[in-house]
Amino acid sequence: MRPEKNLIINEIKSRVDKTPYVLLTDYTGMQVPQFNELRNRLSGANAELRVVKNTLLRRALKDSNLPDLESYLHGQSAVVMGEADISAAAKILKNFTAEFQKPKLKIGILDKAVLEVSEIMALADLPSKDVLQAKLLGLLLAPASTLVRLINTPASQVAQVLKAYSDKGEPINPEKPVAAAAEPAQAEAAAPEAAKTEAAPAEVPATPAAESAPAGEAASA
Repeated sequence: MRPEKNLIINEIKSRVDKTPYVLLTDYTGMQVPQFNELRNRLSGANAELRVVKNTLLRRALKDSNLPDLESYLHGQSAVVMGEADISAAAKILKNFTAEFQKPKLKIGILDKAVLEVSEIMALADLPSKDVLQAKLLGLLLAPASTLVRLINTPASQVAQVLKAYSDKGEPINPEKPVAAAAEPAQAEAAAPEAAKTEAAPAEVPATPAAESAPAGEAASA
């Protein structure tokens, strides 16, 4: 192999070693303005779009001990690599493809595991890393009593509470006692049984004489 190709492979390998994910796309049919626009959008998520030759990318992935993408390395390939949040990069790719019908996402790698297109699309639908961190911080800053209450609550009761909130379409309120929140769900569950009890007619005990009397005697009586 020529020295310049070795330099390119080593450069790609060095970049791949530093990124937690690689998204492989086929950019066939993309115009230069579209390509530059996608690059600009990805840069806002600390990601880059790079055109690579299939043979060189195959060698770089192998040298980095990453999964073999041989069956996907055809056509005009470009890879998306980033420093942190794969969800943000996947969301940008998803929205861009919906807008321009290009590029075509083929496969991905995350932490040395292969990602199918459906899995990448699922990641695209997740909140950004910053949003998830903010939600986690909010949970950690909740009063300690709330956490203790949840830990000491039987799992079955927690499930009832979650179902009650889900059925009503209400957000979960961590300040509302678990037992109090479970009461409506328990009351609703008991309501149908109570209705059945009230609606059922009382049984009338059969009269022994009526049961033993012949048909003729009953008629004459």
